[in-house]
Amino acid sequence: MKSTNLLFLTLLFLVIASGVLMAQPGLPNSPSQAPIDGGLGLLAAAGGMYAWKKLRNKTEA
Repeated sequence: MKSTNLLFLTLLFLVIASGVLMAQPGLPNSPSQAPIDGGLGLLAAAGGMYAWKKLRNKTEA
């Protein structure tokens, strides 16, 4: 039990530490950043519909 907790805490620390160590610098002030257009929203909606279809087919079978 103690070794499982130690392993879990070690993995948790490594995941959090890797996120902090790999952080990117902030956005530059100029030029202005490009806005995200509707294409990304459509891609997310299509992915959601695909996942919904897969889950629906899984429960019917």
